Amino acid sequence: MKHPVDVHVGKRVRHRRWMVGMTQQQLAERVGIKFQQIQKYETGMNRVSASRLWEIGSALGVTVSFFFEGLGDKAADKPSDDLPGDLLADKEALELIRSYYSIPENQRRRLFDLARVLSDAA
Repeated sequence: MKHPVDVHVGKRVRHRRWMVGMTQQQLAERVGIKFQQIQKYETGMNRVSASRLWEIGSALGVTVSFFFEGLGDKAADKPSDDLPGDLLADKEALELIRSYYSIPENQRRRLFDLARVLSDAA
């Protein structure tokens, strides 16, 4: 049975891997394991040891604490009416975020302002 903490950590691994544009295979090679093990970590099927989490964090450019962010946040347990229950699991949302951050800063700010205006109008 999957433990909720392992599922959360796995989702954060997948989220960060997507954000940096890395495949499971690439991450596995950097950490020195098989990509199937990354799959198991990301689904929460296998628990990630502390040393392995350290290696994954280093490969993805984050600290170990990144993988636990939002875990104790009670607000995160309650889905918003406007957002899907697990936004980080939505491939389209992650692609949108990655694309957004690839836009130059000044244009990104203008796009953000436009999106805010459009969401207020809806």
